[in-house]
Amino acid sequence: MTKLKYQMVIQWSVEDNCFLVGFPDFPGQRFRTHGDTYQSAVANGIEALESLIIAYNAAGDPLPEPTVCTAA
Repeated sequence: MTKLKYQMVIQWSVEDNCFLVGFPDFPGQRFRTHGDTYQSAVANGIEALESLIIAYNAAGDPLPEPTVCTAA
């Protein structure tokens, strides 16, 4: 897997009783996967990101530019 620098947002959902994972740089659904623990959310997020990249490549679509934050 290429080391691409995409944001992965993980937040707790009281309604769903789990951690939700989203990728702000990719349009579409706000959340792509979830996990019962923070660690499983991270692992599922990595897998979801890899799947997104594979899907974009298979469709011939360019990947979105990653949002990069710079420290002052």
